[in-house]
Amino acid sequence: MKKIIIFNWKMYPSSLKEAKELFNSILKQIKNLEIVVAAPFIYLSEFVGLINKTKIKLGAQDVFYKDEGAYTGEISPTMLKNLGVEYIIIGHSERRKYLDETDEMINKKVSAALKTGLKVVLCVGEPTRARARELRIKNAELRKAKIYVKKQLKKDLENSKSLILNSKLRNQLVIAYEPVWAIGTGNPCCPKDALKMIKFIKKFLSVKCQVSSVKVLYGGSVDSKNIKNFVKYSEIDGALVGGASLKIKEVKKIIKIIK
Repeated sequence: MKKIIIFNWKMYPSSLKEAKELFNSILKQIKNLEIVVAAPFIYLSEFVGLINKTKIKLGAQDVFYKDEGAYTGEISPTMLKNLGVEYIIIGHSERRKYLDETDEMINKKVSAALKTGLKVVLCVGEPTRARARELRIKNAELRKAKIYVKKQLKKDLENSKSLILNSKLRNQLVIAYEPVWAIGTGNPCCPKDALKMIKFIKKFLSVKCQVSSVKVLYGGSVDSKNIKNFVKYSEIDGALVGGASLKIKEVKKIIKIIK
């Protein structure tokens, strides 16, 4: 199965010149991979004209749950769809942490984005460090992490169950498992533990939402040194890459490894 790689640029780079340089470096490497570049809003319109006849897809890092209205500073699903954006990252742990984004808000955003025809990358993951450095997660801790993620999925997809059952929409949902303790720390989750959690997520979605085809990615300190250890498993459908996606040399290495 073809892997999905999502480069989440977060609030970088600081200039359009740097953004174009980084984007062009990705363009030169693309062949048969499905690469999603989730750039800051202000750069998306600049990239639309550059992706014709390439495998690159544009992604946004957030969206509002209304199509229009007096919501200062917000951007609607329809605006992004009309611009040429295909993917939306929703519920990233940094938005949950720094912007107090709740499961209720995320639930509304997921539903609105799916209805608009956008592909949703829903981020879930336990917030506390579940293992000591270089050690495998203990079974008891894994059970606690599964309970936490299960609650997130239930709340975040509450309004979207009927949408996911629609054969036309079920392929629009992607889950990114990102244990919060691994993000930006340089200490990724043990690949075997990530595999266990991703299998659990897929089983839950299959039973709860009657959908067995949802792709689940891993995110959390992914770089060129460790990405192969995650994507070698057929159950892990790709990776959500953060900091490493801002370094041209890292981007080239990651794409070379995946393809």
